Amino acid sequence: MDLDPFNPVGINAQTMRFLDVLLLYCLVSDSPPDNAQELAAIARNKLRGAQEGRKPGLKLERRGGQVLLVDWGKEVVTACEPIAHSLDEARGGAAYRNALALAMNYLNHPEDVPSARVLHAMARNHGNSHIRFTLAESLSHRGTLLGMPLKAEVEERFARLAEESIAKQKKIEASDRVDFETYRQRYLNPVLLQAEALEK
Repeated sequence: MDLDPFNPVGINAQTMRFLDVLLLYCLVSDSPPDNAQELAAIARNKLRGAQEGRKPGLKLERRGGQVLLVDWGKEVVTACEPIAHSLDEARGGAAYRNALALAMNYLNHPEDVPSARVLHAMARNHGNSHIRFTLAESLSHRGTLLGMPLKAEVEERFARLAEESIAKQKKIEASDRVDFETYRQRYLNPVLLQAEALEK
């Protein structure tokens, strides 16, 4: 699951609801033991998805055959519908079904997914530079988050935790018997590393 670079906290409520439904689907679905061939296919599918996930007509391996990534995705989203319906019934509203509808929309309209929006924004505003895009979004999100002040008690708690952490660090450093460079050299000493590996 990639972070959403357009969201200040990296994920939105709809995506979280979709993940809730998907994880529950995984939990309740039959899952026979893996075998070596299936594990190898999973590894190849992961790599293919990461490298070519936006390629139209991309096929993945499944049970010795091939299936379109989009078709497999639609099968999974459709299978999740009863779970989304149950969650909405329990909580009221249609938030989980809406999250599934958005996922299905992404499968039908890949130009709407965050990765497509990133490519579009990079081309439109940043001369196709991912670095410039990332910096601009980061600065924008920084401003958004700084504009949302913490409650006084939360800010006090974090300040107290920071003070306690610094005090613990000073205590640890004061008890050191060797300087940092000596420690670093010992830590990276290949002979000692091999000895530790043999002990394990």
